[in-house]
Amino acid sequence: KTTLADSLIASNGIISTRLAGKVRYMDSREDEQIRGITMKSSAISLHYPHHDGGDYLINLIDSPGHVDFSSEVSTAVRLCDGAIIIVDAVEGVCPQTHVVLRQAWLESIRPCLVINKIDRLITELKCSPMEAYVRLQQILEQINALTGELFAVKVMEDSESSLEKSKEVNKSEADTDENNVYDWSTGLQDIDDSSLYFSPDQGNVVFASAVDGWGFRISDFAAILSKKMGVSQEVMNKTLWGDFYLNSKTKKIMKGAQAKAKKPLFVQVILENLWNLYDAIFIKRDKIQSENIVKSLNLKISVRDSKHTDARVYLCAVCSQWLPLSKAVLSMVCEKLPSPCSVSSERIEKLMGSNSLQFQSLPSNVKEIKEVILHCKSDKDTPVVLHVTKMVSVEKSCLPQNKPKTLTMEEIRHRRAVAKERLLRKNQQTAEENNEVIPDNQGTVATENEPAKISELNDQDPNECPEKNIKKADDEELEERNHEFIAFARIFSGTIKRGDKLYILNYGKDNKASISSNDEVVIGESLVEDTTSENAFEVTDLFLWMGRQLESLDQVPAGNILGIGNLEKHILKSATVSSVPYCPPLMPIPYAVVPIVHVAIEPAHPSDMAKLTNGLRLLNQADPCVETLIHESGEHVVVAAGEVHLDRCLKDLKERFAPGVEISVSEPIIPFRETIIPPPQVDMVNEAIDNNEVQNVARQQEFDKDYPNCEESDDKSIIMHTSDKSCKLVVKTKPLPKSVVKLLDENADIIKSITGSKSIRKDASLPPSADPSSDILLFYKSLKEEFEASGDEWKDVVDRIWCFGPRNYGPNILVNEIPSYNRSSIWNLQQDHSVRLQNDMYQKFDNSIITGFQLATLNGPLCEEPMTGVCFSIKEWTYQQHSAQSKAIIAPEDNLESLSTDNNNAKTELSSSSDERGVQSFTFNSGQLMSAIKDGCRRALLAQPVRLMVPTYKCTIHATSDVLGRVYAVLGRRNGQILSEDMQEGSSIFNIEAVLPVAESFGFPDEIRKKTSGLANPQLIFNNWEVIPADPFWVPTTEEELLHFGEKADSENRARLLVDKIRTRKGLIVQKKIVEH
Repeated sequence: KTTLADSLIASNGIISTRLAGKVRYMDSREDEQIRGITMKSSAISLHYPHHDGGDYLINLIDSPGHVDFSSEVSTAVRLCDGAIIIVDAVEGVCPQTHVVLRQAWLESIRPCLVINKIDRLITELKCSPMEAYVRLQQILEQINALTGELFAVKVMEDSESSLEKSKEVNKSEADTDENNVYDWSTGLQDIDDSSLYFSPDQGNVVFASAVDGWGFRISDFAAILSKKMGVSQEVMNKTLWGDFYLNSKTKKIMKGAQAKAKKPLFVQVILENLWNLYDAIFIKRDKIQSENIVKSLNLKISVRDSKHTDARVYLCAVCSQWLPLSKAVLSMVCEKLPSPCSVSSERIEKLMGSNSLQFQSLPSNVKEIKEVILHCKSDKDTPVVLHVTKMVSVEKSCLPQNKPKTLTMEEIRHRRAVAKERLLRKNQQTAEENNEVIPDNQGTVATENEPAKISELNDQDPNECPEKNIKKADDEELEERNHEFIAFARIFSGTIKRGDKLYILNYGKDNKASISSNDEVVIGESLVEDTTSENAFEVTDLFLWMGRQLESLDQVPAGNILGIGNLEKHILKSATVSSVPYCPPLMPIPYAVVPIVHVAIEPAHPSDMAKLTNGLRLLNQADPCVETLIHESGEHVVVAAGEVHLDRCLKDLKERFAPGVEISVSEPIIPFRETIIPPPQVDMVNEAIDNNEVQNVARQQEFDKDYPNCEESDDKSIIMHTSDKSCKLVVKTKPLPKSVVKLLDENADIIKSITGSKSIRKDASLPPSADPSSDILLFYKSLKEEFEASGDEWKDVVDRIWCFGPRNYGPNILVNEIPSYNRSSIWNLQQDHSVRLQNDMYQKFDNSIITGFQLATLNGPLCEEPMTGVCFSIKEWTYQQHSAQSKAIIAPEDNLESLSTDNNNAKTELSSSSDERGVQSFTFNSGQLMSAIKDGCRRALLAQPVRLMVPTYKCTIHATSDVLGRVYAVLGRRNGQILSEDMQEGSSIFNIEAVLPVAESFGFPDEIRKKTSGLANPQLIFNNWEVIPADPFWVPTTEEELLHFGEKADSENRARLLVDKIRTRKGLIVQKKIVEH
């Protein structure tokens, strides 16, 4: 992509055409040049005079292709109206192509296709023109199949939502028509999707070789051939690609090339000419034939290029003049991609609204902003709306105000005169020193000035010195930073100018402006003051992105990519900026990659901790994907998307954000999960499992030591007591269905809104349809359907859900199965859950149960990792009545008051009524209940077949047949699992798909390249969480297991090794014998 960008930049004269593909102009970082990959998306503005007479300004953003930097693609897609998707002609459609195309589809931007590196089909694979044509057809079929899949999903979602709405409107009709069957394909047949797909005859496909500087569309050859063959250009556009051929006898274009075993027209008139050109110039290096080809094409090649020793230089000179790449790509962009003035209304509504805040429900003044953005107005009175997607760290030397300015002739003459005077004085001083002529007053001047300076220092006010020193220290701290943050943004409407006052609007936060029911903006006096101080700023610097350089601007109209300075203190990563406070913030950017690789860092010298903390803050702001955390243990943790991304983040931290701080980096910390599975039917040697009482009893005795207040019953339920034995609870666990766990993970945001829905509903300023209850209702129905489809045991579980965990939104549930506790449902948004009935012991200690459950699911019993996919059911919750001599004290009110006064900080008074004994009161500590629930849930998990879950990568490897054995050897050594192996037709390249644990992925790309001498290229994308089948507590007990594994189980238990490794890192107890007799 960067090589292609160089060719487009060279068309504007920014770089030389000879350097296109070599200088990599858009890769401004040193590590980008060394590694040969793009790590940061960068923008540039290009001018293109189209052949229709119009001049176009094209804002081009070069985004990374590596999987670790997919977040940079997400930030770039939000700012664009169209995308150029580049596919390698040899490697074909890769996993990253799927990700990029899906990102473009989610943002509703129109893509175009460039099939690059066609020269490799000629020089490396030695394909014939017909074989190359088949390969190009396969690539188009693959990417169109992916487009069709995305289109089908969208149509079915829209049709399903419209069906749900119609059912709600016509409930009576829906009840009568019970026998109606919904046809899911109805929407696909009604909608025209012909313009969605990539087809050369539509002009949205370019065949190119960026290295050699050539590219073409079908229309380029159609214009030439239509004159020679006497056929209209429209007919040539339709027949140059497809099942058409040229009849050499009749000189007519006929249909049915495949049935008649004829060469397609694309092969006859295009590919064969290209192959002949490469054969003459690059392969055979036939000078005579090369000169004849140049003359027939009416090209003018310089003598330097034609006589160059490198045939590639001569080939580039010929191809770039015959089929200029920049012309083909830029003309396709101007003709096929929409301009900012013709963006679709659907995309604007997507940006301004969400599932919980539909666009139709917005006030009228907000709808006017949509019309302004839709038509990309830049009038004087038009409100300014722009979106910042990331903050870019730029060196101060690259800013326009710090660059050396171009001197005029008068300034040059003045500087020359000053330099001459300086040189003359220096020569005179040298001559005087040689003659040893020293003025008499030299010593007196020195001695007179010295006491004067001392007296000046003594005359200073001592109270003023500390203030000046502090100010001087602050200035020095600012000067130490050799970089500044520039906001990477696009202006959607209006014209931004220096000195404008704008408001920063963050999604999901109070933006100090409320919308009343009469569609008017209401801003109180206090809100105006807060807005001015917190959410408002004055524009001081505007920049135009030009790749490695920045150009200063005074104003920028709508539709352009721009940079804004001095926003470091106002925006963390992304935000919406507008000149009106009632503008709704645009939707947050959906990132395709999840940060999963953790490392703990600390300074080598504790005195540098403040600098390191500040550097982590700057790193978090500079990268849209990285996360910087502080664990409960006090460790500073950096979370990155992959190994390459982590290397770049650590390098930026050391060299740019915390320079001079020596940093110690730990080994990568991989997150794990703890879960349970249904009881296995076979053991480690595939023998049927009988009820192994010996191992169960031994394991149960070991667990009882760690959890003394818990007892395991015969049905695997856990009976737990508080430390004073006054409260008894019974809990049981079972694994959640996989479909339910997936649904909970996908709807984490909706689960979060359940707990906060009450506060949202209290805000009368929001319109009625902004209530998120509609989303919650849809989620409730989906969850209920999944539970009912999983079996009768899950019937009515949804209505009895107590809470979700961990952190109130995780993929674990707590279910209320207490017969005497009719708890209000969490789905009832009208119920205020903060109100508790003080005369009900269940309601009074409800929060204690929830807190204990959250603590247990956040730190599992295996290695203090979060749980996932576990259902905890509270079967019983009783308080035991005791006599006056027992721990639960029964006393008159006076004694109770004195007792509660003494223990007011730690205990809570609980009252219970009895029909016969009257009112009885006793003291009870709610913290004991939290601890009991926490230990009981952890012990209940251990009563079931507990397993460890590891994150995995989906690994796609392109390798030749010669190195397949080495590839499999590396994957086997790293516990990889082969999923598929397909051979590309017409080549010796195999496409291998495998699953690789994230913990085993560090150093994997380098190792596989070394083992295969660079003939295998892996790509790693986060896949999912997988369960390790081995039991962490397994020891050989049966005769078959002892015979196979031995008494000591010499073979490694992978799950146990990982558990011990995690516990050792966290400082937990590890039951491991160092020396055995």
